Amino acid sequence: MNSTQCKMARAALGWGVRELAARANVSTQTVVRFERGEQLKSQTVGNLQSVMENAGIEFIPENGGGVGVRLKRSLSAD
Repeated sequence: MNSTQCKMARAALGWGVRELAARANVSTQTVVRFERGEQLKSQTVGNLQSVMENAGIEFIPENGGGVGVRLKRSLSAD
């Protein structure tokens, strides 16, 4: 996950910086620093990513069209 994906995922979930920080048990400044492009420990980034994945976000890797995010398909939609 990169900083742009983090911002996109928060927007898709309707979360602010404070909500992500609280759910990931990190400071709001940690989220702000990451979204600004600063490097964080890989464990911290993994934690942020896991929290958003558990909330229904799927991170899309670089595949020629650029990185992105999407909401996972709901089981009830099948």
